[in-house]
Amino acid sequence: MQKDLEELVEKYRPLTREGKTAGYIPELEGMNPDSLGITVVTGDGQVYRAGDCLESFTLQSISKVMTLILALMDNGKEAVFDKVGMEPTGDPFNSIYKLEMRQPGKPLNPMINAGALVVSSLIEGSTMDRRIERVLELVRAMADNPDIHVNEKVYRSEKDTGYRNRSLAYFLKEFDIIDDVEETLDLYFRQCSISVKCLDLARMGLCLAQSGQNVSGEQVVPVRLARVVKTFMVTCGMYNASGEFAIKAGIPAKSGVSGGIMASVPHRMGIGVFGPALDEKGNSIAGFSLLADLSRKHHLSIF
Repeated sequence: MQKDLEELVEKYRPLTREGKTAGYIPELEGMNPDSLGITVVTGDGQVYRAGDCLESFTLQSISKVMTLILALMDNGKEAVFDKVGMEPTGDPFNSIYKLEMRQPGKPLNPMINAGALVVSSLIEGSTMDRRIERVLELVRAMADNPDIHVNEKVYRSEKDTGYRNRSLAYFLKEFDIIDDVEETLDLYFRQCSISVKCLDLARMGLCLAQSGQNVSGEQVVPVRLARVVKTFMVTCGMYNASGEFAIKAGIPAKSGVSGGIMASVPHRMGIGVFGPALDEKGNSIAGFSLLADLSRKHHLSIF
């Protein structure tokens, strides 16, 4: 495994030149587009890593998995999926189009931005600080890392430039799907700005692979909810390239526009990838291909 990871990073690093960092978020635009790293954590405790896997980056849309878990714990499936659907979308992750054309105000799934905003609005907590602390607590528990925190610079950058997300949130407000728009947006920008490394992502992926049990053996996610979010990762986790990724890699995965990808191979391993040069759909251009190749080499597909 170690040799394979090193070879795959070198094989796909040149592909980073064909992608671009997320230019619409200034703090992400300044990331090194040549970076590429991967960490694998297996169920028996083995850790393999290669490339730029020690760099820090923010969760971005990967946080949607954790907030969905919390919303389901707080409200139950019926209440959550009354407000957000379960179907994949062929549109970009930040599109407003389907909100108007389909059942007005009900986003197609929790992994697109509109759906994630609805999910974040459902997380309980007496104050904003308590709500983001609950998200952090879950992320820290899944990664078994108490030092994970919010990157304040990225948070400010997200908040100052999040015009599309504001549009989505106010559209949802019109249909009474979201109550407090600004508080929901603030929580969303903060959850996206949680800082991690590849090891954290790999451990979080392993937690889901082990039906919610983290590397220390603690059951931090209910088994039934680990199953639900892994299903969404397969069908919606790689934006509108989820079908292609399911065919080429066949691994439950969730990407973010910082270049992170969290992958979960049931009962076997968790994988964390970092490569901030993105393709036109918002996925790490080199990370996507690296994971697909790794899956072929080690027969990781769940299909």
